[in-house]
Amino acid sequence: MPGSGEQVVQVGGRRLRITSLDKVMYPEAGTTKGDVIGYSAEIAPVMLPYVAGRPCTRKRWVDGVGTADAPGGTFFAKDLGQGTPDWVRRARIPHSDHDNTYPVVDDLPTLVWLAQLAALELHVPQWRFDAAGTPQHPDRLVLDLDPGEGVGLGGCAEVAFLVREILDGMGLSSVPVTSGSKGIHLYAPLDGSLSSDQASALARELARSLEADHPKLVVSSMSKAVRPGRVFLDWSQNNGKKTTIAPYSLRGRFRPTVAAPRTWEELADPDLRHLEYGEVLALVARRGDPMEPLRQGHVGASPGEFMATVADAAAQGASDRLGRYREKRSADRTPEPVPAAGAAPPAPGDLPRFVIQHHFASREHYDFRLEHDGVLVSWAVPKGLPEESGRNHLAVMTEDHPLEYATFEGTIPKGEYGAGRVDLWDTGVYDLEKWRDDEVIVTLHTDRGGPAGDGRFALIRTDGSGEKSTWLLHRMKRPAVRTRRLPRPEPVAAEPERPFTWQPMLAATAKPHDLDHGEWVAEMKWDGMRALVEVDGGRLRMFTRNGIEVSARYPELEGLPARVAAGSAVLDGEVVALDATGRPDFGRMQQRMHLTAPREIRRAAEELPVRLLLFDVLEVDGESVVDRPYRERRDLLERLVPPAAASPVQVPPAFDGDVAAAIEQSRALGLEGVVAKDADSRYRPGARSTDWLKVKHGRVQSVVIGGWRPGKGMRGDTFGSLLIGIPGAGGLRYAGRVGTGFTDAQLARIAGLLEPLRRTDSPFAEVPPAEASDAVWVEPRLVGEIAFGEWTPAGVARHPTWRGLRPDVDPAEVTEEA
Repeated sequence: MPGSGEQVVQVGGRRLRITSLDKVMYPEAGTTKGDVIGYSAEIAPVMLPYVAGRPCTRKRWVDGVGTADAPGGTFFAKDLGQGTPDWVRRARIPHSDHDNTYPVVDDLPTLVWLAQLAALELHVPQWRFDAAGTPQHPDRLVLDLDPGEGVGLGGCAEVAFLVREILDGMGLSSVPVTSGSKGIHLYAPLDGSLSSDQASALARELARSLEADHPKLVVSSMSKAVRPGRVFLDWSQNNGKKTTIAPYSLRGRFRPTVAAPRTWEELADPDLRHLEYGEVLALVARRGDPMEPLRQGHVGASPGEFMATVADAAAQGASDRLGRYREKRSADRTPEPVPAAGAAPPAPGDLPRFVIQHHFASREHYDFRLEHDGVLVSWAVPKGLPEESGRNHLAVMTEDHPLEYATFEGTIPKGEYGAGRVDLWDTGVYDLEKWRDDEVIVTLHTDRGGPAGDGRFALIRTDGSGEKSTWLLHRMKRPAVRTRRLPRPEPVAAEPERPFTWQPMLAATAKPHDLDHGEWVAEMKWDGMRALVEVDGGRLRMFTRNGIEVSARYPELEGLPARVAAGSAVLDGEVVALDATGRPDFGRMQQRMHLTAPREIRRAAEELPVRLLLFDVLEVDGESVVDRPYRERRDLLERLVPPAAASPVQVPPAFDGDVAAAIEQSRALGLEGVVAKDADSRYRPGARSTDWLKVKHGRVQSVVIGGWRPGKGMRGDTFGSLLIGIPGAGGLRYAGRVGTGFTDAQLARIAGLLEPLRRTDSPFAEVPPAEASDAVWVEPRLVGEIAFGEWTPAGVARHPTWRGLRPDVDPAEVTEEA
């Protein structure tokens, strides 16, 4: 952000006067007004749908929130004052003795303008205005779970699950929001048929029913005297005259917490807590917006417009396959084709067409579409088409799309459904072999020379029906006979690229006394991802220890070639993500290792930057230096990459001859341990050698996943624990099971990766019968990392805790740490 002086900026086509960017709004966290404005701008795409069309009451802290000893002054603002930009949408609400004119926050400029006014909290009702400014019936129900004295956030979560069961029984899906203050809000969608009074009465009866079933846990009375030890289920937020803190709004607490929408899996976390704005931005970037199902069809349209669209679609009957498609889109705001209801589709060709589009939405994925019955039947495929017959990819059916979508490329604007860039990935025609409700088999014929090739694919439904049903996408081994061959463009010759053949040298495990003899140079052991880096002129390529190129995942390291004092070089190091204290944090590194979507990578590079810590050199200007002694290579490395304080690439210092001091320093800094290197040793590519010895303060072990045991309760959709092993001469040795240390995102990701690897028999040489009784076995292809206490006499890890997946490690490389 710029400095503290006044300036005029362009935001969404509007001119805004911005002042005092350096003013500290949250002294305890050091959060400035510039940070607040930045958060408002970045969260806008997911926040605006929940405030748009609603009168906004603001809670302002002009001089910041202050501290516990000296709280900042605050005031509620309802009526708009003088100086409001003329482009801010206004709506009037009559009261008994006066009218109030409220801002309606429908766009990014208005949201940023409110942040400039230090309106930290935005409060809105559960209803919206229509286009004419008339209040409508509420489109959502909200229940405020307020903890009484002696009850924490976990108690509110317990009640939230009870409320969820009742709402599910009523056919209402619900989403929790940790309020950023004390409790939890639960939102559920309404269809507009209930008035505010009726919605409030419904919420009141729900609260009373829950209180009757759980009198020691829940209270519905407004009296504060009866709340200690219980959760007050406040149903009154549905009153048409009341407002609730808006989802994604900041709070005026002493820390910059947020009213943060959460998944139900996150709510089940025993360490559940309120989140600050930086955490919310990172979470949304990783897993999207949990409230999105509640706003399907509402984005970019007023409730009146939305209900009219639904009514029009219903009137046309079931024959309109594109009614759902039109519900979700505003034809005047999106470049996507939105044919009018009843419009005739384009004339079909000789063979039906297919299209694959790469969609950079909140979650990057591929859209696979097949022309059928006058529409494009569509599936979202997170990983794209499988490249070989041994793998199945998950596909989720979406709404049917118009045939005109087969040629669509462009950017869907922020705030619209599916916002993000859409690229054509492949297109052509297909032969239809089978089309049933639960199975589709086609042979694709690309006319772009794309990845679909002449592949034969089967889509098999596994759960649900219609939109959001889940399918497996399988590449079949034998392509069907081709009906018609389309001309293909001549392939363009790619510039040849030198293959990367280097492999990293690996260290053996040791104890401190193993270093009593010999000449050792000790380096800190960094808790991150091993990387070999090639710089050649101005170009950088980065590879994991198992040869996977990950150059594009770490754009903040692109400046390395300019730092290297040579035309080309191959360097060895560790990519790390630092915590708030400056220590490498493998958990934070996990948040970067798996990203592939360019937009997510760019955002993560700003929010969770990495560093590259270099410790060896293998080649300089095309000449191998691996046979030179370590000390000589170390001197060469320090000359190649001289110190630069502001650079994310560093050569950390080494402890020459004083291993004991290095171990103590590592322990004092809270690091993982040290790596001691024989001062005269050569670099042995691809070998694990005792010339390098790693001494750890705790026990960490790479393991291969061989199966899982089913989960229960909130883990019913993922797994309860993973069955892990270590490869050996007799096969995969069972090393125990690990069921703790997983985040919700890790549970979902690992479950998705394991599903296509299922097999009928155990990959372990032997497994205790109790563990095998309900196990689901998988091909042993995934490697993870655990922390544990010690090995039992049976070779099982005692008290293991999950640390994360290791996509940079091949199963064959895993060996038991001493």
